[in-house]
Amino acid sequence: MQAKYRHGGQYPELLALLPVNLQEELLYLKNFFAPYTRRVYMVGGSVRDLLRNQIFHQNNAIVDLDLEVYGIGEDEFAKLMQKLGAKGVGKSFFVYKYKHYIDISLPRIESKVAKGHRGFAVQLAKDEQEASMRRDFRMNALMLNIFDGKLLDFWGGIEDIIAKRIAIIDEEKFKEDSLRVLRAMQFSARFGYKIEQRSCQIMQKMDLGDLSQERIFWEFEKMFLAKWLHYGLYYLLHLCICQKIFGVKLDRVFFFTTARELAKSQKNFEEHLYKFYFLYIFTKNQHRSFQQFLDILHTPNEYYRAFKRQKYLPRVRTNRFLAGLATNYPLQNYLGNYKEDVKIRAKQFGFWKEKFVPIKPAILLAQGYSGKELGQELRRRTLQIIRERF
Repeated sequence: MQAKYRHGGQYPELLALLPVNLQEELLYLKNFFAPYTRRVYMVGGSVRDLLRNQIFHQNNAIVDLDLEVYGIGEDEFAKLMQKLGAKGVGKSFFVYKYKHYIDISLPRIESKVAKGHRGFAVQLAKDEQEASMRRDFRMNALMLNIFDGKLLDFWGGIEDIIAKRIAIIDEEKFKEDSLRVLRAMQFSARFGYKIEQRSCQIMQKMDLGDLSQERIFWEFEKMFLAKWLHYGLYYLLHLCICQKIFGVKLDRVFFFTTARELAKSQKNFEEHLYKFYFLYIFTKNQHRSFQQFLDILHTPNEYYRAFKRQKYLPRVRTNRFLAGLATNYPLQNYLGNYKEDVKIRAKQFGFWKEKFVPIKPAILLAQGYSGKELGQELRRRTLQIIRERF
């Protein structure tokens, strides 16, 4: 596999792996740029994922593209973007949006001049290699020419993809944006890749205090949705992210217990709850409040709704416990339902898709109960029926 793809080789067949709509857009853009330059490259994640698909016979969806255009000056590029109908979304970074799913930019180098993710001075790069150095990881620095399929790999990204490895390109450039530590964590969880040791050592020492809560949550949610959640857990701890973001230092026993639970239970996760399970299991095994971690991550309201009235999954789950829980919501919405016995019994008792309603309030209203007394009597009879039936 290593001999099949190499720096400087031409692989037009990779372009043919793109979805039809993206192939059609590239054909249009090739014709558009042809009179001005033939140095137009797909860059970043789309090239990485094309290679992953081809090498490992995967089917990772590619829905958008980043293009870099070489051999055109800044003024001419701006005029061409206007002619194309592309909208500037980061003009100071020479970035334009075309058709909502294609970013077109000039090659650039960035230098950190102030705090925050906007504190960069930007200038045009001289060539492809200089521009590719600003990328975070070697696997993300690949470039594929849209005219002839020439593949550029200045930093060993192909080898990293084959080895399922994540590695930093340049230490000093990498340290200019601390969000990249969280990106390493979520890439590992999404791809099942290990992070190279030297890169880990660099990331462990980086301060994450300059990151906005919004940017932190975005990377965590990508990890929550990932396939290899136990990889994400490992690097959440190993890169010291957990300690720096949550203020919690966890030991090896916690890691092995939680990683085993994530890996073993993942096949039972309900699709509509998938992104909530990691945080549920992670928090449950610490015996900490769900609310604490939701607040730190500044999660959207859907997370608060999902965790509302959730209970820790006990080691011994009695029918009475499940019935009581089902009076709050159907157990298909219980985040402890990844245990097979929970789902089996909930379906058996009829409160998997429907709440358990032991007694209807209308019955008590007809008996003359109202206000506070209605609520008290409803609770008393509910508990009585649960004790008697379960």
